[in-house]
Amino acid sequence: MNAPTLGTDVSSLPPEGAVPPKGGLSAEQITRPPLLTVNGLRVAFSGKEVVHGIDFSIAPGEKLALVGESGSGKTVTALSLLRLVQNADISGQALFQGSDLLSMPERALRGLRGQAISMIFQEPMTALNPLFTVGDQIAEVLELKQGLARQQSAQAAIKLIADTGIAEPARRAKAYPHQLSGGQRQRAMIAMALACQPKLLLADEPTTALDVTLRGQILDLLASFQQKNGMAVLMITHDLNLVRRFADRVIVMENGHIVEQGAVADVFARPQHSYTRRLIDSKPVRDVLEVAPVASEQAVMQARALRVTYPTALPGFNGWFRHGEFVAVQGADFHLSPGQTLGVIGESGSGKSTLALAALGLLPFSGEMKVTGQSWGLSAASNKSMRRVVQVVFQDPFSSLSPRLTVEEIVGEGLLVHEPELPLTERRQRVVQALLEVGMGVDLDETQFASLLQRYPHEFSGGQRQRLAIARALIVKPQVLVLDEPTSALDVTIQKQVLQLLQRLQRDHGLSYLLITHDVDVIRAMAHQIMVMKDGDIVEAGPAAQVLAAPKVDYTRILLAAAG
Repeated sequence: MNAPTLGTDVSSLPPEGAVPPKGGLSAEQITRPPLLTVNGLRVAFSGKEVVHGIDFSIAPGEKLALVGESGSGKTVTALSLLRLVQNADISGQALFQGSDLLSMPERALRGLRGQAISMIFQEPMTALNPLFTVGDQIAEVLELKQGLARQQSAQAAIKLIADTGIAEPARRAKAYPHQLSGGQRQRAMIAMALACQPKLLLADEPTTALDVTLRGQILDLLASFQQKNGMAVLMITHDLNLVRRFADRVIVMENGHIVEQGAVADVFARPQHSYTRRLIDSKPVRDVLEVAPVASEQAVMQARALRVTYPTALPGFNGWFRHGEFVAVQGADFHLSPGQTLGVIGESGSGKSTLALAALGLLPFSGEMKVTGQSWGLSAASNKSMRRVVQVVFQDPFSSLSPRLTVEEIVGEGLLVHEPELPLTERRQRVVQALLEVGMGVDLDETQFASLLQRYPHEFSGGQRQRLAIARALIVKPQVLVLDEPTSALDVTIQKQVLQLLQRLQRDHGLSYLLITHDVDVIRAMAHQIMVMKDGDIVEAGPAAQVLAAPKVDYTRILLAAAG
């Protein structure tokens, strides 16, 4: 347990004796010296401390989870162990097999990075180099750290890719990161991190934004490598289901302090700290109007025999004159009623997001796709009125909000397109109303609110950015929102808040949602109707209660079982 430090609210710390003993470890592991011991770790930026003198250890072969909300200090803690945080003042000790990582020469630390200690970063698309194939990037680690010849390292890279369960490893080794799915990129990152059989693996949100079956596969993959090599794993995550399934012990961080730690079973069964209890109680809650759709009422969104294809290159001489075809969505039929939520669930590559883009008129398709009785046309002018009716909230608000525009410009952008005649004062008033509607700035005075309007997206948290994205969609008063994984990148507590906001907006304004997600808990909380997609086909559809309670196909049962 940490001793209280200057500026610490002692009342927020767990009571003495609240830390349970280690769990999930053999007697031999408990008696052996720790692999890593962290004493008094402090991290500060420009004099502002964000990690406040924390202590913890990890034993050889142990799986330790570090959990907390965004801003709690968990990722900074992990990166600081390898001194990968730029412009940070780091103090304390991090003893790895007796050597202090925080004070050793950079050259010695460089020798440990990627060999004795490896790291899996949160977002493989940004962590992998887009200019090199994944095989070359894995082989580079083996050349630099193991001294293998180029041919040897290339063959070893293919074997590592195969070991992570990627099909056709020799072909995938020649692929660039953008040519792989999210799950394949994550597996390639794991192959790179485990290339040198490290003694300690730092895994930063290794399953964020992956669907439930892929999460399970990634966890099983890490567990098999961990057992095979006796590797210790420090996992940074906000996914409590993942912690239950994977970890031996858990450390809970809040505002740079460790507030609770112990065996996973003990902490989840008997949490001692109020913050831990709040995290555990943050499962999405269903709070929607349970109104059955009326057969005679007109659908706000309707598809019949919707088909979306992508051209593919044909091998050899034939590829010069024609191309092949990949069917992403095959003959989809659905009906979205006013004030209802249609949840679409399936694994990565099932066609969910392609279906959403077609529903938004952003992809060419065959078949029929209507919004409030109108079909998407071929020209932007003919579609303009429909774009006011249907709006979208994307998965990652940081990339979907322009970093060059202020809050006022972002939220008011739709009014410039659909109501260009509005005077500036009235447009600003509508922006303010939209922000208040989504819970932004409700406790600010007039001067502070004016300052809020001139701020930029990077100045807000993930949850606040998603509220801005919802305000931008709502300001034109749409009838339908397409929600593409709207909470997958958010902490459990923020996810719950955003879902409560969406539920309230649906009740207040009669909005209809086309909800794309891989999270079964979100489906349980939000959906009135469910469609299950696999390989571009709708394999099951029906009322949410019916599909969740008595799924008819094996694939749906597998998805529900993987969600836990």
